[in-house]
Amino acid sequence: MTSLTPAELGLRIGSGLLSFPVTHFTADRHDFDESAYREHIARLAEYEVGGLFAAGGTGEFFSLTAAEVEQVVTAAVRSAPAGTPILAPAGYGTRTAVEFARAAERLGADGILLFPPYLTEAGQEGLAAHVEAVCRATSLGVIVYGRGNAVYTADTLARLADRCPNLIGYKDGIGDIDAMTRIYTRLGDRLTYVGGLPTAETFALPYLELGVTTYSSAIFNFLPGLALEFYDAVRERHHDTVIRLLREFVLPYTEIRNRKAGYAVSIVKAGMTATGHGAGPVRAPLTDLTAAELEELTALIASHRPVTA
Repeated sequence: MTSLTPAELGLRIGSGLLSFPVTHFTADRHDFDESAYREHIARLAEYEVGGLFAAGGTGEFFSLTAAEVEQVVTAAVRSAPAGTPILAPAGYGTRTAVEFARAAERLGADGILLFPPYLTEAGQEGLAAHVEAVCRATSLGVIVYGRGNAVYTADTLARLADRCPNLIGYKDGIGDIDAMTRIYTRLGDRLTYVGGLPTAETFALPYLELGVTTYSSAIFNFLPGLALEFYDAVRERHHDTVIRLLREFVLPYTEIRNRKAGYAVSIVKAGMTATGHGAGPVRAPLTDLTAAELEELTALIASHRPVTA
């Protein structure tokens, strides 16, 4: 059972770097590798973070069964040191999302990230009903993820914030500056704003001016030191450091990521392999990096590991 109220979780989330730990799979059968995953969670939690999203986007939520999501969330809750918030996923149709939310609370998660509904587009009234149903199903703090077919307007989020006291955050995976400006201007500090564009570091500095004080870093999985160095530079507005790290690592990294659809996840698991913490393959329909791309990524990471050791 979490010791954090939704309001406390919102403040905690907004005050530090966030990350989606990868979900470890065995090389032969692609089964969940719980022992390796638990070691990874414990390793990441040695660093000061605002929270970890178990079975999130980089954790391949979309490829996990409901039973596997429970396994992953349970492993994260049990492996993270006291004081490291674990947020669990909810998604798909509304009734399924409600079941995920209730399971998250039962398993001892600290909060919930609500992913877009599966496949179908919906208007603002339907999206609002979806979020409200999940918020009412749990006492945990809920962060909604605006992405794909879940595009929330400022008016919709304001109504939801009034109706749902445990709605604590908005994660932006759309990248519409006008919309983000309207949302932040309308709701102010009622919500915590999380950057959710891949790769989040690319957008972190300009988004800070829109109230987005944190973001989920996939790079943190395999280069936690560099990820924290970048985050600190953003928060302190050390533009020279941000630009240097963008030029030397982040943008070359995104060039590899952009070569194939789905590589935003695949490249993170490749980064784990490159740093000696292999997490196994990605599951279909994703595909792993080629051997040549892995070699290129390994060389890029090697040039920055001394800084982050």
